[in-house]
Amino acid sequence: MVGVTSAGTTVEFRPRKIRWVAGIAAGAVVVLFTVLSFGLHGSTGFDNSGQFQRGDQSAMIGLGVLIGLGILAFCRPRVRADAEGITIRNVVGGYRLPWSVVRAVRFDRNSPWAILDLQDDEQVSVHALQAADKEYAVEGVRALRILFAAATGEPGRVANSRPRPDALLETAASPSAKEEPAGSHPDAPGVRVRSPSPGD
Repeated sequence: MVGVTSAGTTVEFRPRKIRWVAGIAAGAVVVLFTVLSFGLHGSTGFDNSGQFQRGDQSAMIGLGVLIGLGILAFCRPRVRADAEGITIRNVVGGYRLPWSVVRAVRFDRNSPWAILDLQDDEQVSVHALQAADKEYAVEGVRALRILFAAATGEPGRVANSRPRPDALLETAASPSAKEEPAGSHPDAPGVRVRSPSPGD
């Protein structure tokens, strides 16, 4: 989900695939425990002294509901950002950070979600932007970097972060212009060297 104010300064993202998976799994668990509760009958021993009661069935259903709610916690992640800062809500815990304490917005190779590098060398995971969502995650990382760059003047990516091999994520590796291909000049790797023309 993406929300943008009329001023175009607020964005909000929540994971997509995990919400579908968690919702289906939670519903399946509740149904399973409900079916099991109605299957409780007979005795637990040879002396017929351990009959299941109606309360036991209710407890079984309640247990299924609790497990389902635990699974739905994976639907909790959300990230919201504006010109002032970023608010992150993960599966457990949350943060409200001004852009001034953020050093980079990253999505490294093999990382399951986006990461914020902070000025104090700490890292904060952004569970709302997950690799499983592909294009949606790309859109989210790009939007966060645009806001970060507008607030701080920084591009939102540290120089030594490694982009993911996925072409879409690699496209969003930086909001800046693409690097020029490396030239053949031995003293300046990574820089295109133009041969002088006769008219120079």
